[in-house]
Amino acid sequence: MTISRRHIIQSTSTAAFLACIGQQAYAQSVENLRVVTGFPPGGTSDTISRRVAERLRVAGYAKNSVVENKTGAGGQIAIQYMKTMPTDGSVILQTPMSMLGIYPHIYKKLQYDPANDVVPASLGAVFDFGFAVGPAVPASVKSIPEFLDWCKANPNQANFGSPGAGSLPHFLGVLLGRSSNIDIKHVAFRGTQPAILDLIGGQIPAVSGPVGEFTQHIPSGKCRVLGTSGAKRSRFAPTVATFTEQGLKDMSFNEWFGFYLPAGVSDDVITRANTALRSALAAPEVIEGLAAMGLESASSTPAELAAMLKNDTNRWGLIVKAIGFTAEG
Repeated sequence: MTISRRHIIQSTSTAAFLACIGQQAYAQSVENLRVVTGFPPGGTSDTISRRVAERLRVAGYAKNSVVENKTGAGGQIAIQYMKTMPTDGSVILQTPMSMLGIYPHIYKKLQYDPANDVVPASLGAVFDFGFAVGPAVPASVKSIPEFLDWCKANPNQANFGSPGAGSLPHFLGVLLGRSSNIDIKHVAFRGTQPAILDLIGGQIPAVSGPVGEFTQHIPSGKCRVLGTSGAKRSRFAPTVATFTEQGLKDMSFNEWFGFYLPAGVSDDVITRANTALRSALAAPEVIEGLAAMGLESASSTPAELAAMLKNDTNRWGLIVKAIGFTAEG
């Protein structure tokens, strides 16, 4: 699903109103809040988790807050972990859409049920993806078509990394290769930052991941973003042409981070968490902090988040079927 800027503005405006509610909304403050993410420290998923966890503490939703990085299996471990968590609002999952909307199409058996093991709380942020190359690729390669030509000429080096097998960045890399009938081999990492470290170290030629994950590495000159996935150029990389601008049809994608609660929570807990999250996501320090990582803060009602997941699940089901990928394969 491509999320419009209007949707972001409307959601943020609503959240700005909620921000005025203050601590009165949290009469039943959580003693110790845990925000769970399935990816390691330093990346975009970890960043939004830490920014929001701290803001929830400051605003009074919780007296104390920590982030738990339950890494592994491309984000699955964190979601599976939620199945045994208390339902009092003291544990909130933050996850990219892929783990809930794409994984059901690629894994014959998941250790969690996206529809029944977690409950939507609020949208958190939206972002575009970038495709970047490092020192293993000649400096003369400055666009996606030029990279694809390089792959054709160097098939033994034609590979790319992503934050995990079956993630949206993984499929973007595959789709880029298929656009020119090239088999670009995929290398799965436990998060985008570990992949980028190998990229700038010259161990892997390219990485597909959130735009914001690359920005801190660009000044060194060892990381060059060749294209972005949004319908329009990313405001975080305005000089980089989109995939569609470079002639790649039907290659307009973005993704979102959502906040979820364990199944079995009461309506009251969902309401309190939603109110607190929307207020946190409207805070200037959160908006600015997320922007530093290429994320646009956005919030929603639980029902809106559920509808977004349903739409993306249906869209990616068709794409995964066309690609023919299964995680076990």
